[in-house]
Amino acid sequence: MAFNDRFLRACRCEPVDGTPVWLMRQAGRYMKEYRDIRAKHDFLTMCKRPEVAAEVTLQPVDKIGVDAAILFADILLPLEGMGIDLEFAKGEGPVIHNPVRVKADVDKIQVVEAEEATPYVADAIKILRRELEGRVPLIGFSGAPFTLASYIVEGSGSRDYRYAKAMIYEAPEVWHTLMEKLAEIVTRYLRMQIKAGAQAVQMFDSWVGALGPVDYEKFVMPYSRRVMDNLAGEGVPRIHFANNASTLLELVASAGGDVIGIDWRINIDVAWQRVGYDKAIQGNLDPIILFGPIKCIEERVKDILDRVGGRPGHIFNLGHGIHKDTPVEHAQALVEAVHRLSQEQIAKSSV
Repeated sequence: MAFNDRFLRACRCEPVDGTPVWLMRQAGRYMKEYRDIRAKHDFLTMCKRPEVAAEVTLQPVDKIGVDAAILFADILLPLEGMGIDLEFAKGEGPVIHNPVRVKADVDKIQVVEAEEATPYVADAIKILRRELEGRVPLIGFSGAPFTLASYIVEGSGSRDYRYAKAMIYEAPEVWHTLMEKLAEIVTRYLRMQIKAGAQAVQMFDSWVGALGPVDYEKFVMPYSRRVMDNLAGEGVPRIHFANNASTLLELVASAGGDVIGIDWRINIDVAWQRVGYDKAIQGNLDPIILFGPIKCIEERVKDILDRVGGRPGHIFNLGHGIHKDTPVEHAQALVEAVHRLSQEQIAKSSV
């Protein structure tokens, strides 16, 4: 089997024989194979056992035919090495038992080498590169500095980010110290993944849509940019995904990345114009469309492809992670539709 490099070529804005597609959270609860493994292990154990993480990573490659694999892990894995007491509580999601709220808390955060804090991540990547040899590329990832900060300051997920924003406004010097540490931790974590064999890396800023442009530019953008700049010489594509950030697109693009990921709250042609055609773009199907009939899924795929118009540099994806109750056959239909319709589009344009 020849190596499928569509994804990597699209990251570089090079022509492809069909639009590449992968799905955020593609290794997850919507697949029976995943649920069977999850029944035997708690979530953190799955992340920390390299052979289990590798098995789960491979499931959607085998089952739904995506053009890239993304490492099965969690954006919060670096927290334990920082001295953060993290628990994935049943029914509650991640819980931080020692939230960071004042300068003394920030001073305690440890900045250690990623190889020391998360060696199991590198081990899983090495297994996957062997398993994926000659098939599809492997994507590594991390949470962005703001998203990690929002969790450790809030103590869990949040609707209004009251504590994080309070730190920004009441103690900006403490916030900047925290973000400097997190930017270094994220840089080391992604660099370790690249060294282990990741062929692209994605930085998820899942909660940055909680901020307005002024606060993003002053309190977040410099640290996202620092991570992207630090990785610029590593020789792999850098994907920068900011969720719910249609109002911040120009700033997000300016913060860096070879590929800018977008959600579904903006049309992709408008988004790409704002981002700039010198960058590739990834997204932007609403994940809930996968609950609709396959005919509707195909119509939305065609609409996105038509808006892109065959411009090199498009990676098809959802606008956020796939929902846990998504029918697997609808995910398969999505991937098939992207491949078929994009190849038809290419064939027509070459006549």
